[in-house]
Amino acid sequence: MFSKFTSILQHAVEALAPSLPLQEDFVYHWKAITHYYIETSDDKAPVTDTNIPSHLEQMLDILTQEEAERESGETGPCMEYLLHHKILETLYTLGKADCPPGMKQQVLTFYTKLLAHIRQPLLPHINVHRPVQKLVRLCGEVLAAPTENEEIQFLCIVCAKLKQDPYLVNFFLENKSKRAETKGPAATEESVVAPDTGQSPADEPVAAAAASSSSPTRNHNNNNYNLVTSLLNLTKSPDGRIVVKACEGLMLLVSLPEPAAAKCLTENTELCELLTHRLVSFYKALPPSMDPLDIETVESVNWGLDVYNLKEDAAVFTGKRALISFLSWLDYCDQLIKEAQKSAAAAMARAVSERFFVSVMEPQLMQTSEVGILTSTALLNRIIRQVTSEALLQEIVYFLLGEEKEAESPATLTKNPLRHRLIEHCDHLSDEISIMTLRLFEQLIQKPHRHVLLSLALRNLEERNYLENKPQEEREPLENGQPHDAVDLEEDPLFGDDPSPDTRLSGSDWLSSSPPLSPDHSRSDGKTEVHKIVNSFLCLVPDEAKSSYQVEGTGYDTYLRDAHRQFRDYCGVCQRWDWRGNPKPLEKCDLDLPFFEGHFLKVLFDRMGRILDQPYDVNLQVTSVLSKLSLLPHPHLHEYLLDPYINLAPGCRSLFSVIVRVVGDLMLRIQRIPDFTPKLLLVRKRLLGLEPEGITVDHTTLLEGVIVLEEFCKELAAVAFVKYHAAAASSSP
Repeated sequence: MFSKFTSILQHAVEALAPSLPLQEDFVYHWKAITHYYIETSDDKAPVTDTNIPSHLEQMLDILTQEEAERESGETGPCMEYLLHHKILETLYTLGKADCPPGMKQQVLTFYTKLLAHIRQPLLPHINVHRPVQKLVRLCGEVLAAPTENEEIQFLCIVCAKLKQDPYLVNFFLENKSKRAETKGPAATEESVVAPDTGQSPADEPVAAAAASSSSPTRNHNNNNYNLVTSLLNLTKSPDGRIVVKACEGLMLLVSLPEPAAAKCLTENTELCELLTHRLVSFYKALPPSMDPLDIETVESVNWGLDVYNLKEDAAVFTGKRALISFLSWLDYCDQLIKEAQKSAAAAMARAVSERFFVSVMEPQLMQTSEVGILTSTALLNRIIRQVTSEALLQEIVYFLLGEEKEAESPATLTKNPLRHRLIEHCDHLSDEISIMTLRLFEQLIQKPHRHVLLSLALRNLEERNYLENKPQEEREPLENGQPHDAVDLEEDPLFGDDPSPDTRLSGSDWLSSSPPLSPDHSRSDGKTEVHKIVNSFLCLVPDEAKSSYQVEGTGYDTYLRDAHRQFRDYCGVCQRWDWRGNPKPLEKCDLDLPFFEGHFLKVLFDRMGRILDQPYDVNLQVTSVLSKLSLLPHPHLHEYLLDPYINLAPGCRSLFSVIVRVVGDLMLRIQRIPDFTPKLLLVRKRLLGLEPEGITVDHTTLLEGVIVLEEFCKELAAVAFVKYHAAAASSSP
């Protein structure tokens, strides 16, 4: 009580007395603090019962006022006094001893405000960065300490200062040999004296001392990036706000461009261990069985905004809280890697791959339990959808698909067991597993990583050896570019040269914008005319098997709009991959190599061939993946998937040839189903919700397959048209 009265009296006297010069005032407050330790006999009283907090606050105000009154960068006498008399060192000692109780809190606050409010660079001074280093080591030592809030505020302001001047991080790497590997002595010294500290010539010894001590003594325990270590300790705090602030501090540190800091961060701290250990822990806390729809539709998460509501979460579905925690930490890992310096990002992503994907997820994906496969595949799909960092995406792609780039053969299919198993799961006995795995690959295909497309398709199409290799005179007679055993398109009235309204694109006027037609099927560059391709797909399904024209809003125009938007998005993704606009010249291709479409396309074509006998949802997913592949702006993929008129080599199949065989089978089956067309229309209306469910319709699976087939052909026609016009626009002057 007496000390509070003294403080009030002191302020009253100061208010009435004439103001002292700033330096005298500053020295007065500092000496008042030191006199307390000389005169006091009660070191058990809390610091808040003394005048120390008030004096420290006054010192900060004086330093701030002094800087405001001087030119930018100029050091005033009060700051000189603080530096020369090693005031920060003394305060550190008092804070470490926490004498009087609560002094550590006051010291942390003083350091934080000093670094935050003073604009001139302070950290290059040896009498600043050395005590700052020491104070950093005190942070995070005790979990749930009463000073945690002040500790994290202090650490974050240090991180912010390093973000402003990244080279200053070298003062915080406490292992001389580590830094010397990256920078030579000359470069190191230059970096220390470079900043303008506003020192007068009389202060040159201070700069020299800073240069000579810029690399502190070796720390033999190799844990030499204490700023990171303290932040890592605080990420274990029971206080969620402290954890978020610590994570933000780490985000700042990993982004520093200094190679020595990046190397130290990943090699001499436990950052990678913390990231991966926590990711594994959150994953293992998930229920062994979860509904894939819950995993897919749970709200998007941001690591710093993870709001807990245990009661509501449990009411939605079991495991929601655990799932959000896992996805939140995954988001943090992803953002950390995204922001990190390149070598640090690669090291962290590699650690996540080795310790989480390979060690934990791979056994889950390779198990035989259908429930386990379904849950782990749904989680992997969600992970792929969420990841945006380049380094982590690359690790995921190589984990799932391997790094092989040479063409596949039937003998090498099992070379990568996980890749083989996942592709096999696209044709699993369980329709749920098939659908979920197909979604996973669809998600992968849409990711901006070239190796996905190379691994799944392009490496097998590189030599164009799906084309007929024999000279023209030795070939079997061809009609319309098709082998003798294919469906004869020219003979069919649907594929004649007269695009009459009854058999063609009734109501469509887009053909008027096509480039001028040539008398043959191909232009001089060998590309088939777009109107031939479009009509080949649109007229492939026979009239008696079409039903969309009888339902409003299911026309071809909708697919044109969607294809235009999606193709534009794909072009943006693929822009930097240097895909040529024209196919590789045949004279440079090795057409004698045996062609194998690859495991992935083989499974897709097999499933496409069974479209009339598969569940509706499976068909939707198979055609969705194929349409995504057909949208890719690679000339070989375009030729193989979207040109019905290519001369296929014997034994080879293309997407069009697979559909042709399905249509041939369909035409035979139609004859055996009475009232086929009315039943088809009824099923379509039920799928669209235009008709209530009523009497069971026989052959429902086949009828639904026919509807998907018709829509898919319209979609492929739209994609071909959009890609043709995009190519024409880019090649025109």
